[in-house]
Amino acid sequence: MYFTDRGIEELEHRRGDEQISLGWLAEQLRDFVDENPEFETAVERLATYLARLDDETDDS
Repeated sequence: MYFTDRGIEELEHRRGDEQISLGWLAEQLRDFVDENPEFETAVERLATYLARLDDETDDS
């Protein structure tokens, strides 16, 4: 288990039954980066990953 899994486990435990919009999530990520600019790159990578989940993979 990675250290970050603790936060993910807490999120799932506390809010796992909730349904949210991606717009709400995007706003929360913006607020987080505003308050914690040192995490901008990580949040950007996560957002890009989530945005492109359904893209077809390029096997070349």
